[in-house]
Amino acid sequence: MKKNWVRKLLTVTLVLTMIIPMLAACTNKDEVVPGQERVLRIGMQYGGYDDTYFRQQWTDTFEITHKGIRIELVPALDGADMRYDNSGDPKKQPDRYEAMKKLLNSANPVDIIVTDSFQFRKLVEEGMLKQLDPLLQKDSIDLSDFVPTVIDGIKAMGDNSLYGLAPTFSSNALFFNKKLFSDANIAPPTDNMTWDQVFTLAANLSKGDGADRKYGFSFNRYSGSEVFGDMMNLYITPLNLRMFDEKGEKMTVNTPQWEKVWTTVSDLAIKKIVPPANGSETPIQAPENENPFGHDNFLSGKVAMAIGDYNYINTELSDAMKNADKIKGFTKFDWDVVTMPSHPESPGVSGGSQLYNIFAINQKAANPDDAWEFMKFINSEDWAKLRSRSSWEMVSRQKYIKPKDGTNINVSAFYKTKPVPPTKTDMEKFMMDGSYWQINQLGTELMQQVIEKKKSVADALKEWETKGNQILIQAKKNPNGNDTPPGNVYKG
Repeated sequence: MKKNWVRKLLTVTLVLTMIIPMLAACTNKDEVVPGQERVLRIGMQYGGYDDTYFRQQWTDTFEITHKGIRIELVPALDGADMRYDNSGDPKKQPDRYEAMKKLLNSANPVDIIVTDSFQFRKLVEEGMLKQLDPLLQKDSIDLSDFVPTVIDGIKAMGDNSLYGLAPTFSSNALFFNKKLFSDANIAPPTDNMTWDQVFTLAANLSKGDGADRKYGFSFNRYSGSEVFGDMMNLYITPLNLRMFDEKGEKMTVNTPQWEKVWTTVSDLAIKKIVPPANGSETPIQAPENENPFGHDNFLSGKVAMAIGDYNYINTELSDAMKNADKIKGFTKFDWDVVTMPSHPESPGVSGGSQLYNIFAINQKAANPDDAWEFMKFINSEDWAKLRSRSSWEMVSRQKYIKPKDGTNINVSAFYKTKPVPPTKTDMEKFMMDGSYWQINQLGTELMQQVIEKKKSVADALKEWETKGNQILIQAKKNPNGNDTPPGNVYKG
């Protein structure tokens, strides 16, 4: 009897010895029971409705390869609530920055945020983000393959330290029509040229009258755009010229440096080196049956050089060239790109680079290890290889920045330049209360009057200063939101 009991005990023990490893194998990290995953919370600016696009772009692949982690997206602002608010209440728009800070400081804080350079700089200054340099060193992650535009730009916002990483970026380059240069027997542009050198080339290429006019340069590829806005976004930004002081109390435009800028840019329009703006005397758009790309300065063949971004290649330019024989009224031409021009005061610095999706780890993250795992994943070579198929943004790893269809161009032109160092001026605050847009609109109108020779540059800048100060004073009197039409603020 006793022997039978011992025999049964040994049999059960042997069976358990065999089963336990099998159970362990069946409950490994690749087969996590639904609802028992670790949760990684990612804060995003807007949400509240369909988050499919964001997940497809950033998180789906990670969840598939990390089955023990479930991504929870947490919006700072409810886009659906803003979309369906028909109250007509002229209250100020929600403060994006304060909403993002709440995600980082709440009782259940997010582990990661994705934000833009506007907010990122301020979050770093307030010590709300985790420094990544020690983690990069610990895991021996080499950043040498990341484009300087991205790494240098993020470091500049973090006192030369990394508090975030951007897997993708957007950038501009100078496109040029090889045929127009060849026909004029003029050497084409090269990398690292100054703005003045490009403008001189453009002047030498500009010729013809009326609808037959060929323009040497355009700040962008869109027909009929205003030179003022292009000047502010691309030409002035690297010079760090400000329309008003940091407190938004006084205009700072009536200076010799601003006068030099306005004179240079307005002369381009007066001498018809750049295409006319909307409402000008000679529109360059050709009839539809003559040129199907009349809306496009560069594809229409009207402009020898134009600034464009990376997605222009994959979404329109390459496609048009590939199908040229099917497009009535269009003739294929050879083209290439060089780096954006820069100013002698800021050599190699371009205003054409943007970081829209900077990922960073919350200093108060409840799940910092998984947060770092996610950061490594979306900045890895494997992820960059997959994402490089996108037509819109470039991945931050140089190895995988290649135009579609094997287009043989100088693609490094998009990432050779350095980004504009950030300033401490909170431009977003001024944009939200309307001051920035009203002052911009005033500048646009005054620039057009200079181009039409109705005002001198000096008089236009003096008027911009005077009326701009009126706008700033009005904004201070009404700090809770400015619902006064811009024209009523400064005219009279």
